[in-house]
Amino acid sequence: MTDYKDSLNLPKTDFPMKANLASREPDFLKHWQEIDLYQLLRKQNKGRKKFILHDGPPYANGDIHIGHAVNKILKDIIVKSKSLSGFDSPYVPGWDCHGLPIELKVEKKVGKVGHKVDAKTFRKECRKYAQQQIDGQKKDFMRLGVIGDWENPYLTMDFQFEANIIRALSRIVANGHLQKGSKPVHWCIDCGSALAEAEVEYEDKKSHAIDVAFEFVNKKEAFDKIGKPEFTKIGESLSVVIWTTTPWTLPANMAVCVHPELAYALVKHNDKFILIAQALLEACLERYGFSGEIVTTVSGRELENLLLKHPLYNRSVPIILGEHVTTDTGTGAVHTAPGHGQEDFVVGQKYALEVYNPVGNNGVFLENTELVGGMHVNKANDFIIEALKANKTLLAHQEITHSYPHCWRHKTPIIFRATPQWFISMQQNGLGKMAQAAIKKVEWLPEWGQARIESMISERPDWCISRQRTWGVPIALCIHKESQLLHPDTVQLMEQVAQKVEREGIDAWFDLDLSELLGAEAKNYEKVTDTLDVWFDSGVTHFAVLDALEALGTPADLYLEGSDQHRGWFQSSLLTSLAIKEQAPYKTVLTYCFTVDAAGRKMSKSLGNVVSPQQVINQYGADIIRLWIAATDYTKEMAVSDEIFKRVADSYRRIRNTSRFLLSNLDGFDPQKDILVFDDLITIDQWLLNKTAQVQAEIIADFDDYQFHNIYQKLHNFCSVDLGSFYLDVVKDRQYTTQSSSLARRSAQTAMYHVLQSMVRWMAPILSFTAEEIWTYMPGEKGQSVFLSEWYQVGKTLKTDIEIGEHFWETLAEVRAEVNKALENARAQGVIGASLTAEVTLFCETELLKTLSIIGDELRFALITSSAKLDELGKSSADALATNLPGLKLSVNKSTYHKCVRCWHYREDVGSHATHPELCSRCIENVDGQGESRVHI
Repeated sequence: MTDYKDSLNLPKTDFPMKANLASREPDFLKHWQEIDLYQLLRKQNKGRKKFILHDGPPYANGDIHIGHAVNKILKDIIVKSKSLSGFDSPYVPGWDCHGLPIELKVEKKVGKVGHKVDAKTFRKECRKYAQQQIDGQKKDFMRLGVIGDWENPYLTMDFQFEANIIRALSRIVANGHLQKGSKPVHWCIDCGSALAEAEVEYEDKKSHAIDVAFEFVNKKEAFDKIGKPEFTKIGESLSVVIWTTTPWTLPANMAVCVHPELAYALVKHNDKFILIAQALLEACLERYGFSGEIVTTVSGRELENLLLKHPLYNRSVPIILGEHVTTDTGTGAVHTAPGHGQEDFVVGQKYALEVYNPVGNNGVFLENTELVGGMHVNKANDFIIEALKANKTLLAHQEITHSYPHCWRHKTPIIFRATPQWFISMQQNGLGKMAQAAIKKVEWLPEWGQARIESMISERPDWCISRQRTWGVPIALCIHKESQLLHPDTVQLMEQVAQKVEREGIDAWFDLDLSELLGAEAKNYEKVTDTLDVWFDSGVTHFAVLDALEALGTPADLYLEGSDQHRGWFQSSLLTSLAIKEQAPYKTVLTYCFTVDAAGRKMSKSLGNVVSPQQVINQYGADIIRLWIAATDYTKEMAVSDEIFKRVADSYRRIRNTSRFLLSNLDGFDPQKDILVFDDLITIDQWLLNKTAQVQAEIIADFDDYQFHNIYQKLHNFCSVDLGSFYLDVVKDRQYTTQSSSLARRSAQTAMYHVLQSMVRWMAPILSFTAEEIWTYMPGEKGQSVFLSEWYQVGKTLKTDIEIGEHFWETLAEVRAEVNKALENARAQGVIGASLTAEVTLFCETELLKTLSIIGDELRFALITSSAKLDELGKSSADALATNLPGLKLSVNKSTYHKCVRCWHYREDVGSHATHPELCSRCIENVDGQGESRVHI
């Protein structure tokens, strides 16, 4: 028996079948660093249209988690795809470096400021700690395959950046948006500081819910207003009842608020009269155990300015009107303490109520506070409830569980307290209205993002930007000791401070003697030593990074962060940009949702469901994380688990193995001399290039629309269906058996070469390491990296001849599917073995017969059978197998001919040639002759 193996074009490649991503990916990281890929991209793309994706800075504390991976990889996919589309798309990563979490870490190490360490030394330790965290996170981000200017990231603690934060604040001052006032803010007792809106999260809390009677000071006046003067009798009380879940705020009560349009019912119970919103009356009476009946009703508007007795103190408080009063719960009358609530503060301003806050930074009542002086607010609740009982003003008391604001760091309930703070005003110079107008000009993806941020902006109070911390950029203002007004040259002075900070960092302000700045008038002024909210630091990156770096610019084309940033970075960036230059900092805002486990639960250490990206990289490789992110619809919760990663790894293998098969069949192919022009290609190869061009157009559109899960599906489908189940399956025979330099083989290689050139680029933004690995094995001249290329242009599309149009290939695919079912059924019954042992006859109606006849005897290569005959659907097909394809029946028989040992087809002519008795005539032609000719398959 002659060995014809050497006459076959068997696939051959050094591209490994096993990925070993965890061990191989670092080699490509090293390669990118050695060639300085990021700077090569900048040099190559210089002068092209820019696409700026601005990086929202992660906080410089702790190891990166799976959410960080989602964030950075989504950004990286976009930046790389834009570069492939011909844009200059720089990516400058950054870090948020100031703030309380770092202070808390450093406190554990060196102690609190003023106890074991001075403020300057403490800030030095904070800077050192932040840099250590940045170094660790940077290494992990780079390991994810994220390409960026890692050698020159922006850090909010860099002296230049700190100076620009002060400059940004000076512009806001100059534009009239800064305001000082004593307003209620979220206050964390554990932090000892005000909190930003984004630093507050809502959790369930058990609270005291009490109903308290505020008796009218002048019953006669009140009954007259209500329209029942006859009830003015000695000994009878008349009260408005409030409901609150914060008894400790009653010492600061300055009014009771009712809705002007609500109906309030006057109810008599024994010798008591009480007023309660009619809509809540039934629930209230049940709570109190009262059996009273409605005497009359009165609108809230009629009660305005009537005076009530404070239930604890010997003072009077007015009834005021407010639109915020609802009948969702309570009594319809709201206890109002302007020093302890935002809505209370706003309505209190209309009535010139005192903003009284008797609670210190540590949550303890000031010593001179009547009844509760020196008592912690949490302990004061019980004491106040007992005092109300003693005063006979407590109508009901129960414990309830409700949603309540907590500090996101300490997970402890916060309080609202008014303190002297610095605010960016939403109303003072029209910032709120400006923001609402700007939001409408931005593209929000998904669309619900617009409604979300519009709602938050419309409801938000003035932005408290001051913090009482050590590690932060100072609010570098000079205020008059007596008038508390800003120095008239504030903006100029802030620029002088900024110049000092550029040289020395934020210590320059804290060390500064005001006489250096103000000369003799320094004795009349004092420095503000509060620090800025860290959301201000990150919020002005449009000013301190985008405007400051020549490679960037504003507005950015895209901001991309998690959906929580509608109340965080998206909002702080918008407000500061508008306050500085009356322009939104971004054109488009894209948000993604949070990661959850396979059961839909949030990631939690206590649940043990946290997925570490470092562990996934060590087990599967970074490309598997990247593929999972691309495959997941980020507009919904992103489920992640080890089982999910295993499934993603299976999908990855399909893509890798397809790429490997293409590479292995390009062995011996030199595109410089072997590539064929489109018109010389065999028809199915032309079809494949047409299909590739079609898929590429869809994939590029999906990249532009940020629909990465669609790209994954199309790439996987192209590999498994168009290539794996059809084209590569069909052309194996031609690729292996035709002469090595024949048109038939070069046609297939040309098609595969173009396909791989296209596919490697589709993969590059997502499977970055794998694409780079494929790139190194591809034949022909190429650049140093796939990322230095652009989308591959396949060239001409398929001819429009109806005989070989898309309809033909769709029909052929449907016929193949039915034939494969019949072959599998025959195999199961023991009629045939491999498909090449079969001979099939297709009984077709006229149109189908005409279509399939186009490729003649090559139909057997398309069906991978040794023989494929066509016949009309009629009497002769009566015993044939029916199919699911209308107008088609089949018969399957085992071939009675001998097997060609070279191509494995069973052919009548095997043994007819004396020199090659084991070969069919087609193989003899390929071995000794001019080579067979193929037209379609």
